[in-house]
Amino acid sequence: MPSLDSFKARQTLTVDGKDYTYYSLDAAAKNGLGDVSKLPASLKVLLENMLRNEDGTTVTKDDITAFKTWIENGGKVTHEIAYRPARVLMQDFTGVPAVVDLAAMRDAAQNLGASAQAINPQVPVDLVIDHSVMVDNFAGPDSFKKNVDVEYERNQERYEFLRWGSTAFENFRVVPPGTGICHQVNLEYLGQTVWTKEVDGETVAYPDTCVGTDSHTTMINGLSVLGWGVGGIEAEAAMLGQPVSMLIPEVIGFKLT
Repeated sequence: MPSLDSFKARQTLTVDGKDYTYYSLDAAAKNGLGDVSKLPASLKVLLENMLRNEDGTTVTKDDITAFKTWIENGGKVTHEIAYRPARVLMQDFTGVPAVVDLAAMRDAAQNLGASAQAINPQVPVDLVIDHSVMVDNFAGPDSFKKNVDVEYERNQERYEFLRWGSTAFENFRVVPPGTGICHQVNLEYLGQTVWTKEVDGETVAYPDTCVGTDSHTTMINGLSVLGWGVGGIEAEAAMLGQPVSMLIPEVIGFKLT
């Protein structure tokens, strides 16, 4: 569903002959929102999220103007917003229950006469298997291989289930054991700064943002990707296309000299 675009923020950018739709904060400022240039970079990303997802219900015009109020009140406002991340990051402890829930939903859909294949994550989900590692062997040239082999033996049933999930569901990828720890993989491989998707025949470009169940998810902020740590239930809700409710946060900055 396209944005209501109350502030006429929708613009077009042409790159190599291809048109991309994006939501411009400058255009929104000129079309009634007012000057938002003093917002911290992190909140500018959230504001774009509001402009792009304005539907009149979960995201309203008042939610957007609350960012202007945030500036006027010196960075303090008690206004709740509905943030929709571009993707979801999980590790295997919280990821296995999520895949079980998806599988159960498919069973329920089939029992009700609906298509089980219609049950899929609505946003891209990456599950990194890194929380099951144990060190049984060390200080040897083949220690890594031995530890990975033992890890596969101990977790065979879980890993086979996750492998099935990676092939059964759309928008769902599994990073296998031995690849790296969750936040490292997120920084080096998964973060991509800008995403695109097709909406009503248009290619929409928008900032990469993520919610993750690993406590180090927020390290991705170092690449200018807004990362937010959440619990398993919130991650599952986001995975199914539901927004994450939060207050517009305070932002603490510091100046390097």
